[in-house]
Amino acid sequence: MRIADLAGKRVAVWGFGREGRAAIRAIHAQLPQLPLALYCSEDEADAARAFDAALTVYGQEPGSVALCAYDVVVKSPGISAYKPAVTTAQAQGTAFTSGTALWFAENADARVIAVTGTKGKSTTTAFIAHLARALDVRTALAGNIGLPLLELQGQSADLWAVELSSFQTGEAGALELGVVTSLYEEHLDWHGSRERYVADKLKLADVSRTLLVNGQQAYLLERTAAHPHRLVFGTPEGWHVADAAIRRGEQAVFDIHAMAAPGLHNALNACAALAALEALGYDAIKAAPALADFRPLPHRLQPLGIRDGLAWINDSISTTPLATLAALDSLAGREVTVIVGGHDRGLDWSDFVRAAKDRTDLRIVTQGANGPRIALALRTAKATVPLGEAEDFADAVAMARTVTPADGVVLLSPGAPSFDQFKDYAERGRRFAELAGFAVETTGIDGLGIR
Repeated sequence: MRIADLAGKRVAVWGFGREGRAAIRAIHAQLPQLPLALYCSEDEADAARAFDAALTVYGQEPGSVALCAYDVVVKSPGISAYKPAVTTAQAQGTAFTSGTALWFAENADARVIAVTGTKGKSTTTAFIAHLARALDVRTALAGNIGLPLLELQGQSADLWAVELSSFQTGEAGALELGVVTSLYEEHLDWHGSRERYVADKLKLADVSRTLLVNGQQAYLLERTAAHPHRLVFGTPEGWHVADAAIRRGEQAVFDIHAMAAPGLHNALNACAALAALEALGYDAIKAAPALADFRPLPHRLQPLGIRDGLAWINDSISTTPLATLAALDSLAGREVTVIVGGHDRGLDWSDFVRAAKDRTDLRIVTQGANGPRIALALRTAKATVPLGEAEDFADAVAMARTVTPADGVVLLSPGAPSFDQFKDYAERGRRFAELAGFAVETTGIDGLGIR
């Protein structure tokens, strides 16, 4: 469905976040006379009316009866496609689309690398854009990484590096290359089950002419084996990490200690990006030196600096226990206190508990809605790692400052979403920096847009 196809139809936009605003702008730029309804939260209603006076604004979530009144609803990605109100309206003939789907329909000829995955998708997408630009390729960096595609509607690029969440993979049109960085359990509250989450992630394979997947994950390899043009990264035959170097087969291409983004997981993300560019015919070996000046994404193992004799690192983007383990692996050999916990989605923390429970170089501070459950899991496993349970986020930061030895690291890597206490992970990361004593701008992602 293209924007022009909305002409003459009854259309609503559901959600007034950045995706929703981008959709409203793009629709009214092309169809200025089209009546649009908007459903948003009550506290967003006044801002929405000021944003576009032509909107009919409802400061509430629509039920199935309201949704059935429209021919088309442009839904923001955070609203589950499996809500009963959505499925009921679909059964009655209401069509649902999104800003992502509209962009792909409007830009069917764009050369797109779309990246998804439980971990690593944002950094891999940013790596692709950074490395392509090092080859003087005019590249767009957009999507779930922080810039809705429709904000770039009408602009041109030679290559589009697009991050897609599991909420968006089913909305993509045909694309040249899809990349799956990893596949673990996440967002069960949106998808309803682990199997549905996996199936939704892998909808990307259905629209990808070529599919690039993490060869270190047997389950992912099994689920994508039928793809007619599947490539892998992370294995010795192709782009992989071994002996402290990023390698292409046996050839050492880049020393991982020269990377600005720390950790073996980021080196593997770089392998994914290099393999993706090579799959499209670019000179990945020529691009690889640019890894040295890649600016790490905010809230992703972001060093804040030294305060009170301690190093402070913001990894607020960590929303799964496995992401927290990856953060700890990147700090191997250092004394670390990690702050974990947040909104409880019911994820399994047993792998984290097994890996962390007897570490002698680690202290754990739990907080947030699922903090008590994490602490109980550690105690049940008879963990010897020092454990503190904080009343709230500020108490957790204060506790971590107190228990961390001199020259150690205080790491915020919650392994859980933020919205038990914060609007989003960025607000949580900014609060962590503030409590640590840093006046640091942590909101901007380098390279968004077209360059």
